[in-house]
Amino acid sequence: MTPRQLQAFVAVAQTLSFARACERLHLSQPALSLAIRTLEEELGGRLFSRTTRQVRLTPEGAELLPKALQLLADWENVREQCRQRFTLQRGHVSIAAMPSFAANVLPRILKDFRGRHPGVQIAVHDVIHEAVLEMVSAGRVELGFSFEPDSEELAFQPLFVDRFIAIVPPTSVLTRAKAITWSNLLAHDFIALQDPSTVRQLLRRALEENGLTLRVALECHQLTTVGKLVASGLGVSAVPALCEPQMRALGVRCLRLYRPIVRKPVGVIMRRDQQLSTAASAVVSALLESTRTLA
Repeated sequence: MTPRQLQAFVAVAQTLSFARACERLHLSQPALSLAIRTLEEELGGRLFSRTTRQVRLTPEGAELLPKALQLLADWENVREQCRQRFTLQRGHVSIAAMPSFAANVLPRILKDFRGRHPGVQIAVHDVIHEAVLEMVSAGRVELGFSFEPDSEELAFQPLFVDRFIAIVPPTSVLTRAKAITWSNLLAHDFIALQDPSTVRQLLRRALEENGLTLRVALECHQLTTVGKLVASGLGVSAVPALCEPQMRALGVRCLRLYRPIVRKPVGVIMRRDQQLSTAASAVVSALLESTRTLA
């Protein structure tokens, strides 16, 4: 059965007139008769008893009518839901983002996006870089936002380049300068994320390429904990500049860090073999537009 056949059947069943059904559906009499005949042939029996004076439903036709009405309603509902998804009147996007990105970039962008597309639901998972990659790879989320991955199965669309800054206790002698070198910073107890943290590996490689060694005095799992340990005077650290608002809120001082300047692209992570939904594509477009001014 096709929706067109069911529409023809319902029109005749409700009007009990082929002529009025033709007017309702804007069909010619031959086209309507063909639709009814092919439907009856497919089902194996007559749905209408017809004379020169009247049209009546057969018992089988009467039983089919409410079911046909429900099928057409379901068909229209499905079609409308699909149309709404393609026009961003409804939809759902799951996102995984490293906490610094989730806290400092996503809110203003998603607020604007939701203002334009209030029917699109968005779920944000703020997790560490490694978890972002795992969730995207496993298909648990459509989009990830983090540092550039070293993976052939994941596609990466850069948004901006983030650089690392130094964070030091408010009472540290280092606060006398607005910018310090890595050599100055590493002369103090260094607090780092635990291995196999991507941030820690990135810093280690960058420093080794410049003849410096990353010696860690304390380590933990979360950048927020790193900030709290630094604020308490237990040591110093280096974090992505995206984290600066949170670090300042914890009471640490943030300083520019150079020799070397450590940078890392931040962007959108997707599976190469997966087509994004219309809603997810719209989120990516909004992010690309809004982050052009980020350094």
